[in-house]
Amino acid sequence: MNLQNNILYSNIVSNEPIDTIKLEKAVKIISELQSDMKNHTAKGSGPFLAAIYDEKGALVVKTSNSVVNGCCSHYHAEINAIKETEKIYKTYDLSKHNLSLYITAEPCMMCIGAIMWSGIKKVFYGIPSATVEKITGFDEGFKPDWVEEFAKRGITVYGNIVPELGEQALKEYIENGHKVYKPQR
Repeated sequence: MNLQNNILYSNIVSNEPIDTIKLEKAVKIISELQSDMKNHTAKGSGPFLAAIYDEKGALVVKTSNSVVNGCCSHYHAEINAIKETEKIYKTYDLSKHNLSLYITAEPCMMCIGAIMWSGIKKVFYGIPSATVEKITGFDEGFKPDWVEEFAKRGITVYGNIVPELGEQALKEYIENGHKVYKPQR
């Protein structure tokens, strides 16, 4: 890995020694997801995308957050991607398929549970929850040591991947007057 990559990857969150091949692929995919965000939000989707790839690197599904459009609080991008993938594979247990989930932001508390129970083996995320909360005001939920807990369960996590792209996408979403859903407290 060269000096530029050392700087680029210095803030990566991971529960295994960093594999630059996995990380470079994740940078590419998450960057593409972040740049595709406008297409989805223009259609009323929320500001998050998720994609699931098989072990050969082929895209299985790509979905957006559809909470507002679908009038359902659990239609997060990750949940939608898992649901569509389970339909494709005709199973609730995706573990035997060795799938990777790429998401534009760190998963919230609800999505962490769904990922764990789905059998997804690898998770790569962009912008961290603290930044999502700062920009949108959305409560990401209490997530004690989730990255380490995933490691105990054999789920690899890489995060904080090209967070500046996620930050830009969320700021544009807010600046364009799109709705941020959150329950009234």
